[in-house]
Amino acid sequence: MKDLTTGSEGRLIFNFAAPMLLGNVFQQLFNIVDSIVVGNFIGKEALAAVGAAFPVLFILISLIIGLVMGTTVVIAQYFGAKDMVKVKLAIDTMYISTFIASLILTILGFIICEPLLRLLKLPEELMQPTLQYLHILIAGMVLMFGYNGTSAALRGLGDSRTPLYFLIIATVLNIILDLVFVAWLKTGIAGAAFATVISNGIAFMLGALYLNKTHKIINVKINSFKFDMEIFRQSFRIGMPNGIQNTFVALSVLALMGIVNLYGTNVIAAFSVAGRLDAIATVPAMSFAQAISAFTGQNIGASKYDRVKTGLASTLKMMTLVTVFTTAFIILMGKYLISLFTSDHEVIRLGAQYLTIVSSFYILFTLMFIYGGVMRGAGDSMMPMLITLMSLWVIRIPFAWLISEQIGVTGIWWSIPASWLVGYILSYLYYKTGKWKKHAVVTTYVEEF
Repeated sequence: MKDLTTGSEGRLIFNFAAPMLLGNVFQQLFNIVDSIVVGNFIGKEALAAVGAAFPVLFILISLIIGLVMGTTVVIAQYFGAKDMVKVKLAIDTMYISTFIASLILTILGFIICEPLLRLLKLPEELMQPTLQYLHILIAGMVLMFGYNGTSAALRGLGDSRTPLYFLIIATVLNIILDLVFVAWLKTGIAGAAFATVISNGIAFMLGALYLNKTHKIINVKINSFKFDMEIFRQSFRIGMPNGIQNTFVALSVLALMGIVNLYGTNVIAAFSVAGRLDAIATVPAMSFAQAISAFTGQNIGASKYDRVKTGLASTLKMMTLVTVFTTAFIILMGKYLISLFTSDHEVIRLGAQYLTIVSSFYILFTLMFIYGGVMRGAGDSMMPMLITLMSLWVIRIPFAWLISEQIGVTGIWWSIPASWLVGYILSYLYYKTGKWKKHAVVTTYVEEF
């Protein structure tokens, strides 16, 4: 556990975000390793299938991820207020609700996968491998939620290191199992899916065993869990907008994938690979947004409003430097990074084109996420949700559809930074109004920061 209410704001945020950043990088490596292995040992069709599966899986898990984020904010604010009874109840309530939700989503996933893929006009040659990959991942969804729930609770307590250690172990295991199942045993795309499920399960079990023996607050024991309806309502109020936002983000990815699918296997494969690299490049922004969210939650819980403003300024400075470096690296190395996944020249050309266009505007993504992190940490997740939905559904999808008809596939690439620009402008303007400061769970609002 880490108390974020005393000490240097910038140093605390950096130290809290660093292990979380590394953890998020390893989390992204799960999907990246799958893509590299299937792209090199099976072919670009399997590579495209892995990419096509992601948005369908994302739409299934997005709502629960949002709800878990809401619990993280509640835990952070109760921990900042030193109310350990409520902290324990919030953690128990999160485990119970996410377990039930994961079972429901598993059943739902098996029902909707094929209709969704056909609605998106996935090329027929990719249908069978995509479904095979998806079904295996969906069957292991409860293990993924178990690990992510434990990690979210620890972040609310200020502990971002413990989940990292088990995630590193799981990622290394995933790499080994990918090579064993796909390269050695020749199990095809199913082997990559099994490797991911097994690795997630081991991360969850190791985390649960460790916490049961060493942690005074979190005990992953089913017979000791208690469900608190009031805490669930608080988590639901904060987390549901995040969940709805994540769901509509997932739907926007599906819609964008539907446009990409019209251009055939090469573009699908390029979009898949570039999207994987894009995801890992934006991990610093998302990690620091999570850190500033936990920092904001604890300090508002402790009624230390001035620290939130100082912490935000420090985070913006750090992340501007990181983002400039990341952009330069991706632009210079994009073509070589794409070639790690495939040797197909057309896929490499298209993927590098995507990265050059999109990475040039990472700073907009970073600023949008950092401001959103402050708002969510304060308990205001409704406006960030509305801003995200507007940037995706009013800007990105219509832009991609209309402009790609005029200039081809590059119109899809340009739609991504266009949506970030609108999202950043709206986030900044809303932050300046100060209305987000009125949504704290356990403290009273003060007019001046």
